[in-house]
Amino acid sequence: MRIAWLAWLARHFTEYGYSQGLLRAAIGTSAVLVTAALVWFVLHRHRPLAVVLSGLVSAVGIGWLAFH
Repeated sequence: MRIAWLAWLARHFTEYGYSQGLLRAAIGTSAVLVTAALVWFVLHRHRPLAVVLSGLVSAVGIGWLAFH
């Protein structure tokens, strides 16, 4: 599931920025948050690392969408 998700993100990397409309922005934000949740679940045994990396994924992903 995780590999399929990353493959989907790679395939649609340039299609979901905030400058491309509300629906695409919502899809892009959802994709970033699902990716952050997957990072959290992968690293849940190391809670401090999970918190830091999922927060970093969220911040970088949403920041990228904002300037894309």
